[in-house]
Amino acid sequence: MGTRLFTVTALDQAAGLARRVYTSHPVDYPVSGTKPLTQDGWHQTTVVNRQTFVANTPPEFARYFFDHALIVSLGLGSCINIPVHAGGAVLGTVNMLAEAQHFTPARLAAYQALVDGAQASLCAALPGALQA
Repeated sequence: MGTRLFTVTALDQAAGLARRVYTSHPVDYPVSGTKPLTQDGWHQTTVVNRQTFVANTPPEFARYFFDHALIVSLGLGSCINIPVHAGGAVLGTVNMLAEAQHFTPARLAAYQALVDGAQASLCAALPGALQA
């Protein structure tokens, strides 16, 4: 459906890190790369409220993503982060990036449905990823 970068991250709350466990771009975003979990608007939306974070322009995600310059240099200008959760806890996120303004309501609904359909499999896979 047009995304150009796809990753899955496992959240390690104890370590305060999001750890990449899958990537479509291993050179730019290698598996096992980490990002700090910061108590910010992204965290509130995605981890606390368990809602999908949507940013359709670079300024919308730049304040939350320290690697925003790399994202833009790859020709990407929008992103979504869909939480993967079980038993009330967010275990990780499915992350998709594309050109600016890509995530229209119709596309967002389609991506959300795909991830919702895979929640059980994702939940089964993510706890083991934290042991890596």
